Amino acid sequence: MPQPELPASVYAARRARLLRRLGAGVLVLPTAPQLLRNGDVHHAFRPASDFHYLTGFPEPESVLVAARHGARLHTTLFVRPRDPERETWDGKRYGVDGARRHFGVDEAQPIAALWKELPRLVQGHARLFHTLGRDPEFDRRVLAACAQAAAAARRAAPPAHPEIVDPLPALGLLRLVKDRHEQAALARAADISAAGHRRAMHCARPGMREYEVQAAVEAEFRRLGSRRNGYESIVASGPNACILHYHDNDRTLRAGDLLLLDAGAELGHHTADITRTFPVSGRFTPVQRRVYEIVLRAQVAAVAAARSGASWQRPHEVALRRLTAGLVELGVLRGRVDALVAKKAFRPWYMHGTSHWLGMDVHDVGPYQDVSGRPTRLRPGMVLTVEPGLYFPPGDRRVPRALRGIGVRIEDDVLVTARGPKVLTAGVPKTVAGIEALCAAGR
Repeated sequence: MPQPELPASVYAARRARLLRRLGAGVLVLPTAPQLLRNGDVHHAFRPASDFHYLTGFPEPESVLVAARHGARLHTTLFVRPRDPERETWDGKRYGVDGARRHFGVDEAQPIAALWKELPRLVQGHARLFHTLGRDPEFDRRVLAACAQAAAAARRAAPPAHPEIVDPLPALGLLRLVKDRHEQAALARAADISAAGHRRAMHCARPGMREYEVQAAVEAEFRRLGSRRNGYESIVASGPNACILHYHDNDRTLRAGDLLLLDAGAELGHHTADITRTFPVSGRFTPVQRRVYEIVLRAQVAAVAAARSGASWQRPHEVALRRLTAGLVELGVLRGRVDALVAKKAFRPWYMHGTSHWLGMDVHDVGPYQDVSGRPTRLRPGMVLTVEPGLYFPPGDRRVPRALRGIGVRIEDDVLVTARGPKVLTAGVPKTVAGIEALCAAGR
């Protein structure tokens, strides 16, 4: 039975902040469902990120009901009861008493009591904080509980259901700025992920399969304490590096290939997200080095632009200018950089954004613009990736032949601080000299 990752007071404080932001009403938030993989085998369970952020409770079949009356808060957690027979098969459970004792809720009840108790818990509330559409059957039963509560108070002529407000925007704003516990988890996930990437540079050889490199990387993640990846690893050698979300990971590495590795470990329900591109044979060819250094210059400049007060798009804008200038330098584009950027001439070879939020999810929650459409401004505590790249597919006749089949991406995780950007993933080299030295050390 996993122990709570943080003190119960941390989760209680998060719930209080959310309900202060939302105002009076009652929040109903289920965790993620268990899903079948095939036959009677389930996928490994991971709690829903929002649910875990507010409770820390690690078990399936759980629902949080948190109510605010004025300044008074009341939290109920519905969980699976203890069951010695099922625990023999599936492992220990916290049960009702353990949920109340370890997770700082006011009340805990068996999950089977949810639909009996929910009418009582929602009664008298003018607003229900619940996200519709994820589970239609759950939605139906929540609305039925509201109708039952209204029927019980029919003499007061209440509406059939309270106003339904989606809590996700408010939750996204809370999760966008990481507290010290989240920053520590992200830093540790970054350190573990960096170790995995260093292992890949150390061991990759011509003749290996991509999945062998994946195995080495993920073994290092597990050895250092990460129980799972934050996302499926991309191990893309040679022309596969030009496929952004390549997951086959079965090609044989060849002498002269570049290997693009995009992999991140999860720790404390927070994930890192690192990409490095390095030569399988240990040294970049001259043309590979030219492309790599163009991307590296763009990446370093974009990281420096991730400063408090700047638009979250500023790193992307900086990267685009550097990459477009690099495409001119390589003979792929001709013309003035400003004009080429304005007409998006770079798009065939750089087709994705430079940054996304990072946290409990690899593409984490949080708005990229306000209700007026203005870009979100960076603030201390926000964490984002910075990941420019250039991709020249093998059949692309628009580029010089020497470039065809080269794909390069460089990605770091950046914490915005009052003193400037802090690269959490600096533990894995990204200069040409640093990469070649690490590759050579394994030979």
